Amino acid sequence: MSTDSADHGDRATLLWLPVGAGGHVVVHTSAWWERWRAAVERRPPAPLFHAALEFRLDGVPSVMEMAPAWGVGSGDQGVLATGPVGLAWLGRSRFFRYEIRCWAHGVIPDREWAVGDPIDLTGDAETIAGMLASVGSAPTLTWGQTVPDTGDMWNSNSLVSWVLATAGLPTRHEPPNGGRAPGWAAGEHVARRA
Repeated sequence: MSTDSADHGDRATLLWLPVGAGGHVVVHTSAWWERWRAAVERRPPAPLFHAALEFRLDGVPSVMEMAPAWGVGSGDQGVLATGPVGLAWLGRSRFFRYEIRCWAHGVIPDREWAVGDPIDLTGDAETIAGMLASVGSAPTLTWGQTVPDTGDMWNSNSLVSWVLATAGLPTRHEPPNGGRAPGWAAGEHVARRA
């Protein structure tokens, strides 16, 4: 998505980013986890992706992400909420806490590794404004814990699908290259349940 100041078209855009893009250590732990899940589910391992949302409203670009509280960009402008990672009580330590961030002129650190074409979700200004407003009220469930009745864990993909479902937008998006987006179904389920 262009961030050129001459581009004033309102839109919300979905991006697919490979898990571990940019050499993050999570690429190794996620690959191990996916091999284990694939064996349990009797299927071949697939590339893992996490979703990100970019917005443009009234000519102002914004981004939304859910990321570790200790990582790149942690504590920066745009932190709307935090939640625990792994186990709820571990969230007292910033090393086991995530941040939900949404801010104007923000940057998604691994944006340059996005795969496939960006998916334009909507160009409706009212819908986009509602999406941006909803981020601060997103659930802060424990990252990595299974959401009941889904068999799927809560993570950054859950936040993106929750925002889309809450806005009444289609959520049936799939990562490129036969990839998987663990957590996506959990976000859809939580939004429907609400």
